[in-house]
Amino acid sequence: MTPPRPASDPGSPGNPSPSPSPSSGSPSPSSGSPSPSPSSGSPGSPGDLDSQGYDGLLALAVDVALAAGRLLASREGREGRVPVAATKSSPTDVVTEMDRRSEELIRARILRARPGDAILGEEGGQTGDAPVRWVIDPLDGTVNYLYGLHDWAVSIAAEVSGVIVAGVVSVPRRGEMFGATLGGGAWLESGGARDALRCGPGVPLAQALVATGFGYQAARRKAQGDVVAAVLPRVRDIRRGGVASVDLCSVAAGRVDGFYERGLHYWDYAAGGLIAAEAGAVVGGLGGAPASPSMTIAAGPELFGALADMLAGLDAERDG
Repeated sequence: MTPPRPASDPGSPGNPSPSPSPSSGSPSPSSGSPSPSPSSGSPGSPGDLDSQGYDGLLALAVDVALAAGRLLASREGREGRVPVAATKSSPTDVVTEMDRRSEELIRARILRARPGDAILGEEGGQTGDAPVRWVIDPLDGTVNYLYGLHDWAVSIAAEVSGVIVAGVVSVPRRGEMFGATLGGGAWLESGGARDALRCGPGVPLAQALVATGFGYQAARRKAQGDVVAAVLPRVRDIRRGGVASVDLCSVAAGRVDGFYERGLHYWDYAAGGLIAAEAGAVVGGLGGAPASPSMTIAAGPELFGALADMLAGLDAERDG
């Protein structure tokens, strides 16, 4: 099959529109203005910063993600369940006050260090217009957090000229920080050690451990249930952690062989997509399309084609 081209989230207002990009082994770039319409400018290489500049963006992302993780961990499990502050696409798509406080902290710390940068956040949308833009999910896995489960994360990515060049996913309750820079490889820091990441060796589809997730709207969830029921007999097993950014990092670390999900937003996969790609995975959609809300798939090069072809045959992008 044609290698996919990673891309952005063209399907949601405030998210970037798709753009040309490298194929397998490359991160998920984005381009354009925060409006849902296509950008008038075409993205080029991220020439505003060199690789040392990427490292500076990465260092800031690490520091800010650690601070946000400490804030979130300080509230989790205290004084009973964290209250729901609002709902979004459905009654099960919840926002807590800690989602908002985490994003406020992330925005404030980034802008203190780099006041001219733009930011796209899950809760606050797009602010600013600059060559460097930060894409943040202040609390990925809100439902896990709400229920006191330990799998939740802070995801922060940095774009330069529409291309993701640095990203981190912090999983505070595991004591893990995943990170990557464009062309600089991916790593996992845990217990004071930082180790390079490489996605797992190629396995046949029938022996693949595949992670996935589900949306919040009832019709989509029913369709996704039908798809996963058809996938299950064809693979080793299914895992559903509830945190897409961590699922992508799990592909990078070889903890699962592949991942797919329909309905993600750009902030869900911006950092994790870079980390997976820099660990050697292919990150894309169906039929050679880039990763997008319609479908995001990540797997090693030997598995990606078989996984994508199976999902295409199951019409996995349907919602009913």
